[in-house]
Amino acid sequence: MGYIIPKIMDRSYLQKLLREYKQGIKKEDEILSSLQNFSYESLGFAAVDHHRALRQGFPEVILCEGKTTAQVASIAEAIAKKGNPLLATRADEKDFKAIKSVVRKAHYHELARAVTANEPKEDHENKKQILVVTAGTSDIPVAEEAILTARMMRQHVETLFDVGVAGIHRLLTQSTKLQNADAIIVAAGMDGALASVVGGLVSVPVIAVPTSTGYGANFRGLAPLLTMLNSCAAGITVVNIDNGFGAGFAASLITRRKM
Repeated sequence: MGYIIPKIMDRSYLQKLLREYKQGIKKEDEILSSLQNFSYESLGFAAVDHHRALRQGFPEVILCEGKTTAQVASIAEAIAKKGNPLLATRADEKDFKAIKSVVRKAHYHELARAVTANEPKEDHENKKQILVVTAGTSDIPVAEEAILTARMMRQHVETLFDVGVAGIHRLLTQSTKLQNADAIIVAAGMDGALASVVGGLVSVPVIAVPTSTGYGANFRGLAPLLTMLNSCAAGITVVNIDNGFGAGFAASLITRRKM
C-alpha cells in the first residue's frame, strides 16, 4: 500500500496552519492533530526527526548502511508521508525494493547508491552554482552522491569529471567553469592533490572529498585525506572519506544563503 502525500512540514506549512486557525477555517483540535509528531516520531528502533526540515531547511537523511531493509523502509515511509523530500544514502537494490514497497514514487540512483522520492524542483530564482569536480572517473560515484544531495536541496549543479593532476592541462582549459562557480566540490583519491590545485585557482569555498580510490598506500582514502588536510591553498574545507553527501550538503548551505 502507498499513501497520499500531505503538505510539506516546513515553515510555509506552519504559516498556513496559523492563517487557517486565525481565519476560523480550522479548529484548535485540527491544528493540534496536524502538529502531532511534528517534533519527532518514535518507531521504537529510530526517532525520526520531523522538525529538521524547519530547523535546518532539509529533512532527516537516511544512512542505509547498518540498518535492516525493514528499518530503512519504515524510516523512509515516516519521512515521505509528511510530504518531505526523501533521500536515503548508501542504499543497495534490496534497500530500494523495501522503500519502493511503501513509497510508490521512489527512485534508485545506482551510481550514487541512493534512493530519492518527493524530489523538489530546482530553485530557478537561485542564481548560485555548485561545481563538482573529480580527479578521475573512479571518483564519480562519490561525486554523484554529492550532486544528488545538492539537487535534492534545490541547488544548480555543474560537473567537471576526470581532470586530475596526471593531466593538469584538462583542468586548466576549464577556467570559465571554475570562475563561474559559487562553491566547488573536489572529489579525489590516490594522492588527493587536485583539491589544492583548484583551491589555488579560485576565490570561492572549496570542499574537498577524499575518496578511497587508489592502490595500497592510499590506505582506503587516508592518504588523500591527509593531503587535503595539509593543503597550503587557503579556503579548503575537508569532509570525511567518500562523504559525498556531506560535501553536497555543505555546498548547498553555502550557495543558498542570500547575499
